[in-house]
Amino acid sequence: MSRFLLLILLALPAMAQQWQPLFNGKDLTGWQVRGDGIWSVVEGGVLLGQRRIENVSEPFAQPWPIDKRQYGSWLNRHAWLYTEREFGEFDLHLEYLLPPHMNSGVSIRDVTRAHYSIGEKAAAADPPLRTTLKGTPSHIGYEIQIIDSDTEKYPTGSIYLFRAAPRGLQKMGQWNSLDIESRKTAIRVRVNGQLAAEFAGEEGRPLAGPIGLQLHDQFTFVLFRNLRIRELAGATLQ
Repeated sequence: MSRFLLLILLALPAMAQQWQPLFNGKDLTGWQVRGDGIWSVVEGGVLLGQRRIENVSEPFAQPWPIDKRQYGSWLNRHAWLYTEREFGEFDLHLEYLLPPHMNSGVSIRDVTRAHYSIGEKAAAADPPLRTTLKGTPSHIGYEIQIIDSDTEKYPTGSIYLFRAAPRGLQKMGQWNSLDIESRKTAIRVRVNGQLAAEFAGEEGRPLAGPIGLQLHDQFTFVLFRNLRIRELAGATLQ
């Protein structure tokens, strides 16, 4: 058998997989809310994520004024929406619309399901944590950046903390597409069809886990649609 034919045969299992919807466009079946985000479905099967802000002084034990550190801790507390399932090697496609000044992202391989970044107590972790790594999802698995700015160190499409995407790939104030290829030995990201970032992965981090959608801070507002996934044949969870 020629080497060329062998390569084709090895590629067939991945090519044979069918795209499957990750979000049904009707409700949150198959998803888990993490933190104080509000997730709902609006017209056209669009997933809307926003934060719960009823009284800005309510989260604090003491009356205003409060110190900068206390306010920052409240302001930057994440909220997430995670798939109930975990995934190994896959291709993920989604479209998003991010209003001005907003900050979001997509998490992969975070087996803690944002345990540390939503302020969950250790005893409340469900399921129990399966890693000694600590921190936000970008410190445990990987976060693909989505942000309404081209001046950040890690613009949209970046593999946060590891690979910065080129500036200008995102269309500000419009729907954009994000594609993520997750392999045991590589992560590849495209924004609107253009290559944004590639990274082999960091040794010791999980090779599989759930997929998460981020509400970065107390004022984040974001829309997602057309979420679908294609798993590779024979891929196993690690």
